[in-house]
Amino acid sequence: MSQNNGDLDCDLHGRKTSWDCEMGQRSICMPESRSEGDSYPHGGERAIRVNKPGIRVLGIAESFVRSDPVSKLSGIVMRGDLRIDGVALAEITVGGMDATEGVLSIYRKLNREDINILMLSGNVVSWFNIIDPERIQRETGLPVISVTYEESEGLERYIEEYFPGDAERLRRYRALGERSALRLKTGYDLFVRAHGLSLKEARSVLNRFTLEGRIPEPVRVARLVARAAMRIGRESGE
Repeated sequence: MSQNNGDLDCDLHGRKTSWDCEMGQRSICMPESRSEGDSYPHGGERAIRVNKPGIRVLGIAESFVRSDPVSKLSGIVMRGDLRIDGVALAEITVGGMDATEGVLSIYRKLNREDINILMLSGNVVSWFNIIDPERIQRETGLPVISVTYEESEGLERYIEEYFPGDAERLRRYRALGERSALRLKTGYDLFVRAHGLSLKEARSVLNRFTLEGRIPEPVRVARLVARAAMRIGRESGE
């Protein structure tokens, strides 16, 4: 799959107050102070202790073929030492409106109290199926980082072209707001929407979980799992 127009992972033309911050518990703590660069563009008033040994990120990515009715959504729980200690799958509709529920389904299936952050591979997946990060943050109580990799003029014209008259889909896309460009320690740039944490905190999380290039390991591995699950499903006729 290729990255196009910032959010879309496909080819458009075809194809609570503070928590104890020990290992195993959530590391969301009230900030003692806020410095320049600690803005919260999409809401939130919490600081993330990125260096906590037991920090865990739930990375979520998908894989789809446009001609199929459903796509595979994969969630990977990854620790700060980059070990994987949880996997869950869900299906969402290609071209549907159920991506947010798919992400929440994965979170519920995992039934984990030690996940600290959700990391999404884009907010527009599976042929314009739009994830609502604010709802995910609200229902999980966790910060949400959404990452994409290309500059874009936006997807409004594609939504209007492929889903004419779909005002709700267009509203959900516009509600995502603007992305912010961040440069990682690897020297690569990516584009971020951060909910419940500052851009400075988001950069710290991304730097910790990116080994090379621009794709953080939680979403890179989640995408590999989603692709394998989709391939197995298609080969078995499911």
